[in-house]
Amino acid sequence: MIRRFSSLGFALSFILAQPWQSFAADSVSDKSKPSADWQQWRGPKRDSQISSGTPWPNTLDEGHLKRLWRVETGPGYSGPICDKERVYTTATIDRSKEVVAAFERKTGKLVWKSSWDGAMTVPFFAKENGDWIRSTPTLDGDRLYVAGMRDVLVCLEAKTGKEIWRVDFTKRHNTPLPAFGFVCSPLVEGDSVYVQAGAAVVKLDKLTGEEKWRSLNDGGGMWGSAFSSPILADFAGKKVLLIQSRTHLAGINPEKGDVLWKKEIPAFRGMNILTPLVLPTGIFTSSYGGKSFFFKEDGSELKEVWTNKAEAYMSSPVVIGGYIYLHLRNQRFTCIDIATGDAKWTTTQSFGKYWSMIAQGDKILALDQRGVLRLIKANPEKYELISERKVSDQETWGHLGLSGDTIFIRDLNGLNAWEWSHGKPAAPPSE
Repeated sequence: MIRRFSSLGFALSFILAQPWQSFAADSVSDKSKPSADWQQWRGPKRDSQISSGTPWPNTLDEGHLKRLWRVETGPGYSGPICDKERVYTTATIDRSKEVVAAFERKTGKLVWKSSWDGAMTVPFFAKENGDWIRSTPTLDGDRLYVAGMRDVLVCLEAKTGKEIWRVDFTKRHNTPLPAFGFVCSPLVEGDSVYVQAGAAVVKLDKLTGEEKWRSLNDGGGMWGSAFSSPILADFAGKKVLLIQSRTHLAGINPEKGDVLWKKEIPAFRGMNILTPLVLPTGIFTSSYGGKSFFFKEDGSELKEVWTNKAEAYMSSPVVIGGYIYLHLRNQRFTCIDIATGDAKWTTTQSFGKYWSMIAQGDKILALDQRGVLRLIKANPEKYELISERKVSDQETWGHLGLSGDTIFIRDLNGLNAWEWSHGKPAAPPSE
């Protein structure tokens, strides 16, 4: 199989460069990472929405977007995360070790790296694309939570990389390794961390790793664990932990772990991959080999509002002005009316296998797996490309990261920082 999956993607290159060498060049819980920094999967509120900050420029040309630095990291699919001083990413080195590293966000200089034995292989039909670490880490204050492929969750000091605690779910619960590794990205809320691991959904004490509850422990369905990542949402004044497993969409009481409701989401080989959208009017999800669904949460059950034949793959959607913008299994891009479920348009042009997207105002910044960055106007009447630019010769499966005017891009073997300029482009030098 195949992050992003939540942070997963496949790349066709197996080149292993020398690691860590640098050269210059609204219904989701409001308490979930309100910082403007990109500290977790899909950003401040886990929905790839930027609601503040300077409006984006209308071009990606060289006068407005320049690369600040790039570091060699070795291969990986995790999306970069950052705070005001550092940017963090992961990699699998020599097909035997998993590495987490922190870099100065202004220069790309290595601050620290931490590693452990932990690589694994994925099934034969995904083999050509690599076995690299997939989950995007989560930064919570002075702690960094990193999921290793072999169903291991590690808590590190963010300033030093020193290990604080680790949980091996296969040993704790005597469960088999998930066939595609630990893919979901940890969710930190309050004093707890939530993950889909150990063939279940688990709530841990974020300071100690002690388990508070374990739910949906049905063996994980299909080949274990999940591709999607959990989110916390508010429904009728109550918090619900929203979980998409390989087979179901479920709402869980975050305090006690009891299942509030559960709905089957048909998918080929359990490929429920994207992170669902939580909207004021309901929940949207879409699956590979299935279709798109919009549900209304109604007490103890989910009620289907509409379906659409559009099939997502690995890319999580964004919503702007009452419309869902979604990259599809057939590598096209579509706009869906939330009110009716009708597709307003679908491109005839095909793109790469995966997009990561960030929305601000009426614009979408989309990174194609083929290394192309696109700036798109959110227009329900037509696909409207504003600007595009090739930013990597390697495949770019990691999710985009954005903080202020800095865009962080993870290519297969490296981490890049780009700066967006809001002023006029500099005049060319005189001869």
